[in-house]
Amino acid sequence: MEWAGRGTHLRGIPRKMVIGAVGGFAKLVASFLNSTSVRNADTLLSLVRSRPPGTPLITVSNHMSTLDDPVMWGFKGFPTMDANLARWVLAAEDICFKNPLYSYVFRLGKCIPITRGGGIYQEHMNEAVERLSNGEWLHTFPEGKVSQEDTPIRRVKWGTASLIVRAPVTPIVLPIVHHGFEKVMPEKFLFGRRPPAPLCNKKISIIVGEPIDFDLPNMRKIAISMSRNFSHPLLGWPNTPDGLDEPAQRSLYSAISEKIRTSLESLRLFR
Repeated sequence: MEWAGRGTHLRGIPRKMVIGAVGGFAKLVASFLNSTSVRNADTLLSLVRSRPPGTPLITVSNHMSTLDDPVMWGFKGFPTMDANLARWVLAAEDICFKNPLYSYVFRLGKCIPITRGGGIYQEHMNEAVERLSNGEWLHTFPEGKVSQEDTPIRRVKWGTASLIVRAPVTPIVLPIVHHGFEKVMPEKFLFGRRPPAPLCNKKISIIVGEPIDFDLPNMRKIAISMSRNFSHPLLGWPNTPDGLDEPAQRSLYSAISEKIRTSLESLRLFR
């Protein structure tokens, strides 16, 4: 149902309606029913509104609840209901796309289905690369799943790193860490289940970092050097556009992912 996610679908009217409704919900939860504080919001706002033409943006964050996206964009001053500025986001196929109605609505909401365990070269990752190729904004949860414990950032999956490498123009990568959504939508609230609606009167804290500096040419050289002694079974990955084979990709994606993890962890500790 990729056609539903195109801006030209029915002249973009369904998308505007869904983004407007979801954005209004995010504003209600983040700014009225709860209190949200944002540190360094200007950096995020500037990159969403006025980054260099053709330059894609990837925001990465921890994943505290099923409401993180879209509610984390509902703070005061953020253009949450602007369909043109709204992010694309990688969303779990088994949750958000489990029937045709869900698929249609989430597609209108600029969500890209991802199959957990499907690997970094699954079909819809190519769609994410296409969005980045158009200079758009993509949000990912690189830990891969919700965790409501206040513990160090877990190992980061390689999917985000692969998108950074495969994008024709290297994206700006902005780390964000938040706290409080685990209280707004706890996984185990009543009888071990989530509450039927977001909880109120909670404090949400969002910390926006600075863009992560990736020296990709140098990281590529190091990855190629380290991959010469690679001895693990291969999965049959295609070479990247610049010629990196699978062993070099694995080394490079691991290094990029660790840099993302340490950036998120430093923000997590900066409370």
